[in-house]
Amino acid sequence: MMDGAALSVSLITDLGQIDASDWDACANPGGTAPPRDPFTTHRFLRALETSGSVGPGTGWEPRHVLVHQAGRLIACAPHYAKSHSQGEYIFDHAFAQAYTRAGGRYYPKLQCAVPFTPATGPRFLCRPGHEEVGTAAILQAIAQIARDNRLSSAHVTFCTEAEAARGTAQGFLHRVTEQFHWENRGYGSFAEFLADLSSRKRKTIRKERATAQGFGGEIRCLTGDALTPEHWDAFWQFYQDTGARKWGTPYLTRGFFDLVQESMRDDVLLVLAERHGVPVAGALNFIGQETLFGRYWGCIEDHPCLHFELCYYQAMDHAIARGLGRVEAGAQGTHKLARGYMPSRVHSLHLFPEPGFHDAVARYLRDETRAITREMDALAEFAPFRKTDQEENHGRKTD
Repeated sequence: MMDGAALSVSLITDLGQIDASDWDACANPGGTAPPRDPFTTHRFLRALETSGSVGPGTGWEPRHVLVHQAGRLIACAPHYAKSHSQGEYIFDHAFAQAYTRAGGRYYPKLQCAVPFTPATGPRFLCRPGHEEVGTAAILQAIAQIARDNRLSSAHVTFCTEAEAARGTAQGFLHRVTEQFHWENRGYGSFAEFLADLSSRKRKTIRKERATAQGFGGEIRCLTGDALTPEHWDAFWQFYQDTGARKWGTPYLTRGFFDLVQESMRDDVLLVLAERHGVPVAGALNFIGQETLFGRYWGCIEDHPCLHFELCYYQAMDHAIARGLGRVEAGAQGTHKLARGYMPSRVHSLHLFPEPGFHDAVARYLRDETRAITREMDALAEFAPFRKTDQEENHGRKTD
């Protein structure tokens, strides 16, 4: 490593302008399979661009940050100019409204993120040994771009806690929000997970699984070469239905799923429910080195508890079988708590070049963090896990 060598920071508007191997040397050091984080790989981000899911007309204009040292890429970041606040999941609508009421123009703004993906992972992608200098260079570049162009703000969403600490040291505001994640406590089977729960919760989950699995068909888990274009045709129907109900217009194009089939089928787990050989519901997961990320669900038939089975319980089964440490099942959803998904802190960074507004948001975030902490503490009291040996023994007698 050449710490003393000068750094060169640049922006690109298309990931086709950089070799996949160079980007992934930072995004997935060592070339592990599955990748450390599937969403920051060149193939995932490039699929968003090539399919038209991001780019002109979408409100997500790529402005990826590259950091070179002695002609070698040492760090990079997925980075966008945004003309709205959709598809982010750590929302700043209140900030936008306040900024506009104060006479400012909130958009465009800067967003360091993976579009449409509420999953925690590294945002400042660095070659091993260059983490400190690479992260500092990216943060400084983002802040400088915002100030030089008189932009309202810059945001880094779903970053790691360590990245949040580094950003805070450089003047960004640290925001804490909440998701629900399932942690694998070394379970060898789903039955071992159930044994960790109170008797009442065990019975509820068993009943839900039996109800779902009795929907009149079969459930299939597909990955790699088991996936075919026909499976994506079916899932596209599910995705359109869910997207139309939640967002009005689905974020991803049909072409995105074709590119996933082409370059990422080993990185996905598609759970399908089929009746008479016809898919009627499905859940799409992406596979990381340590985490299974639940992303999209949809159906063309309604069946009791099938959503829970496909999105949560099948994901847990798969994580246990693969020895993964966690399942992240997407944004929001206190209903996940009863199914073993516990409240977890989610981190983001925010910078407002206008000092008065920056200070006002800082005060708001201090209050919000206290409220989030209180809520997480309160929700933890409703965790489904056994609390006493007495309850455990009672559960064994009544199961």
